[in-house]
Amino acid sequence: MRNAFFLGKGGVGKTTSSAAFALAEARAGKRVLIASLDPAHNLGDVLGKRLKDKPLRVEENLDALEIRLSAWVDRYLKDSRDEMKETYSYAGALNLDSFFDIMKYSPGTEEYAVLWAIEHIHCELSPDYDLVVYDTPPTALSLRFLAMPAISNMWITELAKLRERILQRRQIVTKINPESPVASSCVDKDDDKVYGRLGSIKRRLALLQKLFSEESFVAVVINPDSLSVSEALRIKEELERIDIPFSAICVNKRGLSKAPWQLDAELAEIPAFYFDFKPEGLSERDDLMRLDTQDLVAAFDAAASEGIR
Repeated sequence: MRNAFFLGKGGVGKTTSSAAFALAEARAGKRVLIASLDPAHNLGDVLGKRLKDKPLRVEENLDALEIRLSAWVDRYLKDSRDEMKETYSYAGALNLDSFFDIMKYSPGTEEYAVLWAIEHIHCELSPDYDLVVYDTPPTALSLRFLAMPAISNMWITELAKLRERILQRRQIVTKINPESPVASSCVDKDDDKVYGRLGSIKRRLALLQKLFSEESFVAVVINPDSLSVSEALRIKEELERIDIPFSAICVNKRGLSKAPWQLDAELAEIPAFYFDFKPEGLSERDDLMRLDTQDLVAAFDAAASEGIR
């Protein structure tokens, strides 16, 4: 296991917690990359560096980047448009530019863009590191992109079955009438561009599903209040539904409020780690080490040595 995702609602301290964790691991000797997936980036502010969408050295053993979601949306749509033109011979007759201009604002586009950004980090960048830490967007977007591989795989599987039936019918028509216009079309799924493209997407989704469900440590950051606990319960329910492990709860800003609160009984079985509120603030990178992440680091390292499941 070489991946850690920090989830939670906006404002609970995901960035601070993930950065403190990454910094502790880096100063313990691991080569660490921390990546911000949150459109409202402040990882660079926490680390004291102006980050871009490529790894930047923060200090020895620690690199960081901030994914520009708008750029990945544009990249995802461009790749999809190019693939459609290559796959379908009649695509040139369609006004694809207008269609994809609308797609930029369609439901699901941002989630797929985040997925392919994670795939890029996982496949292209992570081999250079011992650990990749992801500072995620607020809960709603994070849960949607985590669910995308499983949901999309169901659609791709059915589309592949439909394509097989189309190719089978082409074969029948070709045998009956070799002069039919269908005879000039592809009838073998091994040579069919559409079927091949569906298979390629299915393999990419399977890789991401394995990353999320088998190769990642998922920590949920909350504050010591009832709203955060309720959010954690919703996250737990959703993660169970999509078969992704809930590895740890990070209770951030303990001591900020004297209002009574407690973890729900349904969360009692999940290891909990507490970070005390620092009234003096965290103004420099070294201040992150004042968050006591030692037990969290130990839990991650133990899980990594045993395997995520």
